[in-house]
Amino acid sequence: MALLSKSCVYGIRASIYIASEEENGFIPISQVAKELNLSPHFLTKILQELTNEDLLLSHKGPRGGVKFARDTSKIKLIEIIGAIDGMDLFTECALGLEGCGVYKPCPLHDSWTEHRRVLRELFEEENLYDLAMNVKNAGLRLRTLDQKEILDLKSSKKK
Repeated sequence: MALLSKSCVYGIRASIYIASEEENGFIPISQVAKELNLSPHFLTKILQELTNEDLLLSHKGPRGGVKFARDTSKIKLIEIIGAIDGMDLFTECALGLEGCGVYKPCPLHDSWTEHRRVLRELFEEENLYDLAMNVKNAGLRLRTLDQKEILDLKSSKKK
C-alpha cells in the first residue's frame, strides 16, 4: 500500500526542484521534466493541480514556466499533498472499509488513527524551502531512474 500516489511523489519532487531554482524566476516545465526524467505532458498535468490550488504561478511563452506563488518557506508539504492526492489519507480507513470509525472500528483503526495523526503533523510542519535546501545540501537525486538505469544498478550490485 503506497501512502502517496506516484503523481503526488513526482509533484513533491518537482516542487522541491522548482523551489531549489526559485532565484531563477519562472522555470520551464520542460527543464523540470528533463531534470526529473519525467514526461513533460505527465508533469504538466501534475503541476496544473498545484496551479489550480494557487500554489504555483504559470506563465506561457518563450520565457514561460512555473514558480511558486508564495515564499517557499510558507508552503507546507501537506498543501502539495492535498492539491494532488486530496486529504483522504488523513481521514479514510487504512483498509478502505466503508463505515469504519469509532463505533465500528476495523482491525487497524486505533493504530492507523495514531499513525495518520503523526503523518499529518509531519506534513504540516515540513516546508518546501527546508526540503529543497536539505535535498540540495545532501546532494540527493530527485531524478527518476529509467528502466535501463534500474537494470544497470541491479547488475552492478550483484558484482
